[in-house]
Amino acid sequence: MHDDDLLAELLPRLTQLSNVLNRGRMYEQAAAAAGISLERPAMAVLGVLKTAGKPLRIGEIADRMQVAGPHATRQVQGLEQRGLVHRIADPDDQRARLIDLTPEGTSTADRYMRTVLGWFTGALAHWPDQDRRDLGRLLGRMVDDLTAHLKALDGPGLP
Repeated sequence: MHDDDLLAELLPRLTQLSNVLNRGRMYEQAAAAAGISLERPAMAVLGVLKTAGKPLRIGEIADRMQVAGPHATRQVQGLEQRGLVHRIADPDDQRARLIDLTPEGTSTADRYMRTVLGWFTGALAHWPDQDRRDLGRLLGRMVDDLTAHLKALDGPGLP
């Protein structure tokens, strides 16, 4: 089988996976199970900050979410009003501000992630350890390579 044929078979499965992960119902179920009353984009900001493990500039948050800066700014402002994030000085540039999780923001992100990770753990419980490791390694590699390739196609100077 030719490489293009293999990828052509993979594409519908990737689309199916994307649909499963991005369905509003899945988010709503996870948020309800975790006792969270945030819209999906706001939860995405908390998730980005939680997985980063450090405060980030709004531009970095937008890049990781793959959205425009103003969208991330609106989400951060709403999260600030709810006491889930706060701004801190950037130690490398006192003029700039970083966005950091508050203790309540960390707790909210933790509850959501525990819920979703529990679903994944249950779904893959019968997989051998090596298969789970291979999935993580190969999926990470694919996402990184595809992201880099698409960025190169955007051309120089474009975000």
